[in-house]
Amino acid sequence: MAKDNNVDPSAKAARVAPSSSPLQRKAALEGNYPPVPEVCVVTGGTGFVGNRLVEMLVERGAKRVISFDVVPPPEDAWKHPNIEWRTGDITDRKAVDDLLSMPGIGCVWHNAAAVGPFHPKPLYFKVNYEGTLNIIESAKEHGIKKIVFSSSPSTRFTGEDVDGLTEEEMPKLPLGKYMQTYAETKAMGEMALSNACTNEFLTIAVAPHQVYGPRDNLFLPNLLEAAMHGKLRVFGEGYNRICFTHVDNYCHGLIISEKALYPNSPALGKFYIVTDGKTHPKGEQYLIFWKILDEAIVAMGFSSLWKKLHLSKGLLMFIAGICEFIGGILGITMKLNKFNVTVLTMHRWFDISAAEKDLGFQPIVGFREGWDETKTWFKENWLPMQTKSNNLFGIAQSTQDKINIQDKSSKTNAKK
Repeated sequence: MAKDNNVDPSAKAARVAPSSSPLQRKAALEGNYPPVPEVCVVTGGTGFVGNRLVEMLVERGAKRVISFDVVPPPEDAWKHPNIEWRTGDITDRKAVDDLLSMPGIGCVWHNAAAVGPFHPKPLYFKVNYEGTLNIIESAKEHGIKKIVFSSSPSTRFTGEDVDGLTEEEMPKLPLGKYMQTYAETKAMGEMALSNACTNEFLTIAVAPHQVYGPRDNLFLPNLLEAAMHGKLRVFGEGYNRICFTHVDNYCHGLIISEKALYPNSPALGKFYIVTDGKTHPKGEQYLIFWKILDEAIVAMGFSSLWKKLHLSKGLLMFIAGICEFIGGILGITMKLNKFNVTVLTMHRWFDISAAEKDLGFQPIVGFREGWDETKTWFKENWLPMQTKSNNLFGIAQSTQDKINIQDKSSKTNAKK
């Protein structure tokens, strides 16, 4: 294990990712964290969460971190001697074997996934399920003992409110019906990993809820882009409760979950949710989604959503049904769909006491300071780069670029 305690302060400062925000830098320098494996693998390592996870593992003392992603690393990726940015596809078993055959791997953090509702349907099964099977089987063959799986609360969503539930109070997998293919295939991958868990092959699934932070390329960009062009309104009454997870809090949860992987651990094969917890504005660990989102919209200089007409859920579901019908004919997924209407109007917040108890999880970045810094980052970095797009049919360009690369790679591997 690579140790982070008693490190010379100047050496520790030099080990902080240069793209880190002030809050991220503060958490990296001031935190007293447990050791991490010397050799780590992160699938999906160029994504929003995966990239930060790679950085934080190095910040906490890992000697070698291999990022494995179908998408090449971004231009501002940390060029640290302890990081190897490897481009490859988890649906390609040979590439996975080449990755996991290297000696000394202490843990695999499996983050790679086809995320959101906008991919071609076959890609979800190929990446989220079959790709996970490749990781499991290859890890076993190469003697790797630990896998931390990045999951999603949507695997348990039925459309009913999730109003402060624990993991045990949520529906059990498999569900009779899933709200979207992404959730179904993530559940399939999680169940495969849980079923493979033994005292010799140690696994755990950890999920965030509504990840945000500097460099977010999915959640805020799509909503802010819609607001910028006047195409976003409050859905429903606008008082639905929700919890958020700062990207560093989620990565922290993923990292410390590795410490819970030992024979007969109470966490083996289980599913946990980590969020910003009690640092939310409400002591019950939630906030009002549309109020908080409106803060970010106004911070960009756009008109407040609360001054505009709110759209009823019934009307939105009717329009979403029409969009889905047209999308089915055209073979595309429109941004306005029944799943998005449902999740943007339902309560979605969780009791994270299980993660606190079993994993020792506590947020390392508070919601208020994390959200304020995120708004500032988007105003300074995202806003100047914007171009107009058709928001009803399209999505943020950074999101679409990754979808295109994943789809192309999957089709190429299918021909092999």
